[in-house]
Amino acid sequence: MKFYTTTPIFYVNDKPHLGTAYAISMAATMNEYRKLIGFETLFLTGVDEHGQKIQQTAEKRKVTPQEHCDEFAKNFIQTWKDLEINYDIFYRTTDPKHKSAVQTLLQNLYDQGDIYEQNYEGWYCVSDETFYPEDDLVNGKSPTGKPVEKVSEKNYFFKMSKYQTQLLEHIKSNPDFIQPESKKNEVLGFLSKPLEDLSISRPKSRIHWGIEIPFDKEHVTYVWVDALSNYAAAVGLYSDEEKFEAWWNKATVQHIIGKDILVTHAVYWCTLLLALKLKLPDQIFATGWILNKDSGKMSKSEGEVLDPLQVVKDVGLESFKYYIASEIRFGNDAPFSQELVIQKINSDLANTLGNLLSRSTNLIAKFYDGLIPDGTSDVTELKTVGLNLFSQVKDYILKNEPHNACTEIIGYLKLINQFVETKAPWKMAKENPEEAAVILRDTLEALRISAILLSPILKNKMSSLFECLNYKFDLSNAEEECQNWYGLTTGSKINKPEPLFPRI
Repeated sequence: MKFYTTTPIFYVNDKPHLGTAYAISMAATMNEYRKLIGFETLFLTGVDEHGQKIQQTAEKRKVTPQEHCDEFAKNFIQTWKDLEINYDIFYRTTDPKHKSAVQTLLQNLYDQGDIYEQNYEGWYCVSDETFYPEDDLVNGKSPTGKPVEKVSEKNYFFKMSKYQTQLLEHIKSNPDFIQPESKKNEVLGFLSKPLEDLSISRPKSRIHWGIEIPFDKEHVTYVWVDALSNYAAAVGLYSDEEKFEAWWNKATVQHIIGKDILVTHAVYWCTLLLALKLKLPDQIFATGWILNKDSGKMSKSEGEVLDPLQVVKDVGLESFKYYIASEIRFGNDAPFSQELVIQKINSDLANTLGNLLSRSTNLIAKFYDGLIPDGTSDVTELKTVGLNLFSQVKDYILKNEPHNACTEIIGYLKLINQFVETKAPWKMAKENPEEAAVILRDTLEALRISAILLSPILKNKMSSLFECLNYKFDLSNAEEECQNWYGLTTGSKINKPEPLFPRI
């Protein structure tokens, strides 16, 4: 089973901020969970490098647009490295292969009569890279509050309206195509009105930084057609038929995007694919926003911006990843602050997980010479719930609900703690060491299964836990390992752990 996950390709007009870090971290976490539950995965991210904003920014900085893009692409690459984002493809729209794919796509649409030339006059917003009808303006500005200018010019248009009915039918017959449900309803609302055709070019006299239109050398490609094509071009569209067949046609394809670019993906991109008679992605999932202290979007233009690397430095990388995976309902807006992260980490990881590991291993060191004791148990709630945990986590991941998966795992860890408190092996070991051995062995096995299922988020911390238990974890065998209650080796030495999650 192949699963191809993509993030938005991020615009190279600024350094990554907490909002972009959230988007890619969630996508990366979902990709790691899919590996755990048995998928062969491909994970793409990258940068969008063309358009008028890039051209103007480069001019202000007195560098070429390509020099500007090269510099800012490195910022993203380095930040993703620092955040330990395990992607397979970092895609850049200035790559010559991308240019070739976009030009082939445009030529095909032109040859089949789906692109036409027309004079156009309207209000253009450079920040949004969009023309707006006068009726859409709000107090003389774009709907997003950005400045506009009156522009009259010749453009090429894609017959997007021609595919409106076909797209509507696809959305209605595929309930999971756009998620969450509220976002699907937004798209259906957008499509309830007649769809206008899409301007897909800009004259070089105004914008030169873009991919040249193959049938008119005086125009460059409009940034959305250029950018959106990356998802298919990256897996071989018009360049590698075998790869495209494997990773587009026969794979499950999921675009994880920000909700502010939902329409461009669900409508612009999908009508282009319909026109080209190509498979649509299997799912478009719109994430919410990380909110600042004023409950506004976390972005440079909208309010307070936090540097993700500074946040990581303050609370720890895996603590940051755990917070956003466990506390934020995937698809919803959510507030973010250092205080909220600390509260969550102390509760779930320091108190519930870290203390349990420390307490159980200390008891084994004290009463069993630090060796994993022998002992088999009857059917208990701890064992029954533990052996079913992989299945429950898998179901939540397939439903794009990592927060519920985390809740299930932490709930199980709380059950283990309750089990230990009730059985009190520190008392029992003095009078009945054989029975205490069974309790502690069950505790370690439950910890092992919990750690396997947290490893997509807490990779390094759970590796330390596995090392403490003298356990070799094989990702390709995760389901079998989680359904084997006695996965630890009797008599193997427990390595005294450093505190996994010291209270912050």
